[in-house]
Amino acid sequence: QVQLVESGGGSVQAGGSLRLSCTISSSRYCMGWFRQAPGKEREGVASISGAGGRTYYADSVKGRFTISRDYMTDILTLQMNSLVPEDTGTYYCAASRGIDCYPSEAQYDDWGQGTQVTVSS
Repeated sequence: QVQLVESGGGSVQAGGSLRLSCTISSSRYCMGWFRQAPGKEREGVASISGAGGRTYYADSVKGRFTISRDYMTDILTLQMNSLVPEDTGTYYCAASRGIDCYPSEAQYDDWGQGTQVTVSS
């Protein structure tokens, strides 16, 4: 069982920034970030592959969020800028045992416990 641990959540005003990090106990080719807002389904935010670092972003975060990965330490990071209240939710780090890294929940097998992000207007 792969262990994923997120950190870096918190509360921020609209327009602010937060940086999320995720450590993984055993490397996986695909890693991603997902979020779940109250009363809504979990959605993919961004993902990154293990070779070449190909990235995918949800339309709602393109240009504001950046996913990156340290391949030596296997730490996954999500830099979130220009945050808006709609970004509020629990953010989950996830890893896939496959090679299709698109941030679809069905593609990912192992999940962290989540970290809360709250953006106030």
